[in-house]
Amino acid sequence: MNKTLLLFVSTFASVAAMTTRAETFSFDRDAAGAPPAGWRSGVTGRGSPRWSIEADASAPSRPNVLKQSGSGTFPWCVRPEVSLENGYVEVKFKPVSGREDQAGGVVWRWKDGDNYYVARANALENNVSLYYTADGRRNTLKYVDAAVPGNAWHTLRVEFVGKRIRVIFDGKPYIEMDDGHIAGAGAVGVWTKADSVTLFDDFRYGIRAR
Repeated sequence: MNKTLLLFVSTFASVAAMTTRAETFSFDRDAAGAPPAGWRSGVTGRGSPRWSIEADASAPSRPNVLKQSGSGTFPWCVRPEVSLENGYVEVKFKPVSGREDQAGGVVWRWKDGDNYYVARANALENNVSLYYTADGRRNTLKYVDAAVPGNAWHTLRVEFVGKRIRVIFDGKPYIEMDDGHIAGAGAVGVWTKADSVTLFDDFRYGIRAR
């Protein structure tokens, strides 16, 4: 095998390996009324969150969505088997209601319910924000004003490589900065706040090389 062909095969194998490590969840194969299979849910702080699969005609990929309809300080739902250090996480979400908050977010480098990064958009505050949670305490890294209409579907994406974090909302970059508070690999998932009733669909994550 000549050097050019060997380089091509090696490059193709590397790209294929990265591609197979990406995954998307549309929740359409999960049973309605129950939590999604293979996910773990809980709350940072106190409360009684309720994560369940529900049918929704407005879902970007019908028929099902993941719905949070309980309440808590910071409810979360993650894929605990994922170990991702550098990559991306993305979700489509719809803030439905909430008197205190109407938020939808994603988490990454999730070590446990008290230690992880989170980025979120809020329909009551009309902003996008980035935090790190350490020892159960949420710490603000940055807020940016953004129009977040309620009862509408949005896309939130975060790309993270080393200390570099990039938050993209509805296709537009809003936050890009360096932060090293949460290092190493961790799980990925979704997040809400307080009494937010929020729908999620088409959750995806994948590897991104440094």
